[in-house]
Amino acid sequence: MSLSILIVSYRDLRHPEMGGAEVIIHETYRRLARRGHKVTFLTGAWSGAPRTDMIDGMDVFRAGSTYTFNRVVPGMWRKLRARGLEFDVMVEDLNKIPFYGASFQKEVPVLANVPHLFGTTVFREASLPIGLYVYLHERFIPTSYRGCRFQVLSDTTRDDLVARGIAPDKVHVIRSGIDHAFYRPPVRTSPPGPVILYLGRLKRYKGIELAIDAMPRILQRAPKAAYWIAGEGDFREDLRERIRAAGLERCVKLLGYKDGQEKLAVLSDTRVLVYASPKEGWGLSVIEANAMGIPAVASDSPGLRESVRHGETGFLVPHGDVPALADRLAELLCDDELWVRMGQAGIRWASRFNWDTMADETENLLQRVVREWHGGRR
Repeated sequence: MSLSILIVSYRDLRHPEMGGAEVIIHETYRRLARRGHKVTFLTGAWSGAPRTDMIDGMDVFRAGSTYTFNRVVPGMWRKLRARGLEFDVMVEDLNKIPFYGASFQKEVPVLANVPHLFGTTVFREASLPIGLYVYLHERFIPTSYRGCRFQVLSDTTRDDLVARGIAPDKVHVIRSGIDHAFYRPPVRTSPPGPVILYLGRLKRYKGIELAIDAMPRILQRAPKAAYWIAGEGDFREDLRERIRAAGLERCVKLLGYKDGQEKLAVLSDTRVLVYASPKEGWGLSVIEANAMGIPAVASDSPGLRESVRHGETGFLVPHGDVPALADRLAELLCDDELWVRMGQAGIRWASRFNWDTMADETENLLQRVVREWHGGRR
């Protein structure tokens, strides 16, 4: 059965602050669009953004801003319906604040897509008023989405939702895929140089600065080590100041946003990926790096403890433990045999994940949601 699907999300793939969550939704739903489903995005706008767009055969409608989008969604829903647009299901990307689609409309079922919930970690990123705003909105999810099904990327996000009161049988874990034609091990005659890479949005809660703090200890064991930070975001200037204050301008570089062949080139020169955030939905960058034979060192935190297989494809360290982070990074920089073994294990691990499988499982879940909705109304 072909479906008309509305996706409500804060950001689309062209948003200046898009990240892994947006890539996952885009890659999944563009495949469903190719299969004949009608896919429409309702998403947040930014300065200079066109209000309507089309990306990979999917219509995009933009409104509001980062701070107002959740409040304009009900009105935009009514406008789309007034234009004659019909939908079979609404997919809410609960990546920040809920949109409460199950409350402001009763015409179609809602599938809640949850990369991860912030919980108290939001206070690491936002001011107290904004943090409280997000934190309190998350507390309403169990009651506002009662009866809805949830799609998540990891067991830890599933467990988080269940602990908040969502019925376990309503939460479906569907793993992210990657593009294996793009992320392939480069041909190497020797291991790459001692380069540590962070790849992602530059946000305060990501723990990017922890590897900066670890560099003096790393340099004692690997004097030529470098830390490259690839990405953009509002934490950039804070990171620049931290690098300057530590006197690490020579070995810690802010590379800016990298995509396509530039991203591939940076990864090809990377020895180990670092991801020291306190919470992730899954860790897409980890799996992309693994597919290229690059081990990862990450915080032993929700999401990341599932994407990194400790002692096999990389190492997990207690979040915020800078000496432990430094020691594990230095170990992979200095031990070629360990690096090769973990890199090969990472390639095998990453081979399990692909976008077509994720699209298949998402399509089946959407069909189930729509069938249950019509069955319940009869």
